[in-house]
Amino acid sequence: MFFAGLFAMYFTHRSVNADQWPAGVDHLDIPFSTVNTLILVSSSFTCQMGVWAAERFQTRRTGSLLDFRKWGVVEWFTLTFIMGAVFIGGQVYEYAALYQHGLDITSSYGSVFFITTGFHGLHVLGGLIAFLFVLARTFAAKRYGHHEATSAIVVSYYWHFVDVVWIALFAMIYIIR
Repeated sequence: MFFAGLFAMYFTHRSVNADQWPAGVDHLDIPFSTVNTLILVSSSFTCQMGVWAAERFQTRRTGSLLDFRKWGVVEWFTLTFIMGAVFIGGQVYEYAALYQHGLDITSSYGSVFFITTGFHGLHVLGGLIAFLFVLARTFAAKRYGHHEATSAIVVSYYWHFVDVVWIALFAMIYIIR
């Protein structure tokens, strides 16, 4: 519901301030944001691979580091964490570039852009913290069982939700003109 409110805010501001809207949109780096989006979306696949490993109760890889088929929860969730952190780094980079072009939170477009993407970024950070808890729990478990696997599955639901919300935000901000 929170993100539905942010979407409503975006479209309301866009319709009310149509004359001011194009100025902020011109500074968006769509190719960079597309790559950043692909990184986040790919992290959903790595997260799901980690879930499947958790359902097999496979905490760590059973073969070479380069043999992805034999990776466990630790490897898949670590890769997912790294990809999520890269996405956040990309957002920070984009914010800095937009600020250098004069787009800040005081303009109509800037306020809506930074609020919607910023709150999404906070949710991504929350997911990264959750991955750290799952990884810590995996390392601490004397015997990896249903309880630990369920934690991995629940975190994956959250992560997939965050990814789906970003896909909608990306379409709304970067694609729809």
